[in-house]
Amino acid sequence: MRQWTLEARLLHWLTLVWIGLGLVVLFSASFPVGLAETGDGLYYFTRQLLWLALGWAGFQLFLRLPLRRSLQMAIPGFFLFLLLIWATRLPGVGTTVMGATRWISIGPFQLQPSEMMKPFLVLQASWVFSSWQRLHLKARCFWLTAFALTLLGILIQPNLSTTALCGMTLWLMALGAGFPLAPLLLTAMSGLGLAGLSISINEYQRRRVMSFLNPWADAMGDGYQLVQSLLAVASGGGLGTGYGFSQQKLSYLPIQHTDFIFAVYAEEMGLLGCLLLLGLLAAYGWLGMRVVNQGRDPLIQLIALGATVIMLLQALINIGVAIGILPTTGLPFPLFSYGGSSIMASMAIAGLLIRCAREGQQAEVIAFPGATRPTISRTSRRRAAPVVPLRPEGINRYSSRKP
Repeated sequence: MRQWTLEARLLHWLTLVWIGLGLVVLFSASFPVGLAETGDGLYYFTRQLLWLALGWAGFQLFLRLPLRRSLQMAIPGFFLFLLLIWATRLPGVGTTVMGATRWISIGPFQLQPSEMMKPFLVLQASWVFSSWQRLHLKARCFWLTAFALTLLGILIQPNLSTTALCGMTLWLMALGAGFPLAPLLLTAMSGLGLAGLSISINEYQRRRVMSFLNPWADAMGDGYQLVQSLLAVASGGGLGTGYGFSQQKLSYLPIQHTDFIFAVYAEEMGLLGCLLLLGLLAAYGWLGMRVVNQGRDPLIQLIALGATVIMLLQALINIGVAIGILPTTGLPFPLFSYGGSSIMASMAIAGLLIRCAREGQQAEVIAFPGATRPTISRTSRRRAAPVVPLRPEGINRYSSRKP
């Protein structure tokens, strides 16, 4: 473990580039709204630095902690945030913002349990799906019920976008674990049915879908957010208006430092900057899938798959909303958008993925009959472990292969 694999090093550097670029974009996007709301243009940026420091601690924790230790924290973390998700429905506990009760106020700060649940959901689902054949029927039903309660608790906040993100991540992890296709298709159809039911019950979700279909029909009403976002993206042209020179962020584009931060980036950096950002995401996804394909342990493969999917899918959904190919949702851009819960959860997931890259390729010790020393097969780029003399009765202690 003293020598990192190439994938781990590249993922580490890409994560740092992603974080640095996000801070640069947030500074530009949040300065006008901070100045208008508080008289301090650095209001949101300085608070994001605080959250980033806390997120950095979680990033280093998951990066340096062995996965077996992280899995030991998965169950208490999972049930803690599951309880907090449902606690947002209790009077006096949950905080309602723009018609949704997704936060719990802790002094001057607000915690979003559905965001903090993501790394623990990936860890616990990876363990359940990789151990599925060894679990008893009661254990299977228990964990499926726990996952369903998690999605239901997020859905009734209401938070359809995060529910869809977590549901699709679980679905793809189950597919990667080799689950039969028929029950997975049935699960997907049930999820689409619940999404349709949520849209029919919640008027604001229904109005968002209608405004998505034709935002120009009510450009000053329900379609205002999408229209202003499209104007920002189109105004960027090929090379952009220049860093800090976005016009739409000046009291035209709403919530430009969170949900629509990509629109500000597109206006200032243009098509070229957008292609570079998509290239960064593509490189991140390619490296993540290399970690999945080269992993020797199904558990590590599933953790890497879940981490890669949840990071990239969330980013692509945010971009899709900004350019008008998906209905408007409240899903932040990971490591870009302002928000403490979002950046801490995203950095924890990034740390998990890098840790999977470090542990995914391990040297295999093979003992041959009559050999006095084990032979290390060249299946890893890591530095070989110290050679340990074998006792005749202890050959199988170092090798899973029978001599």
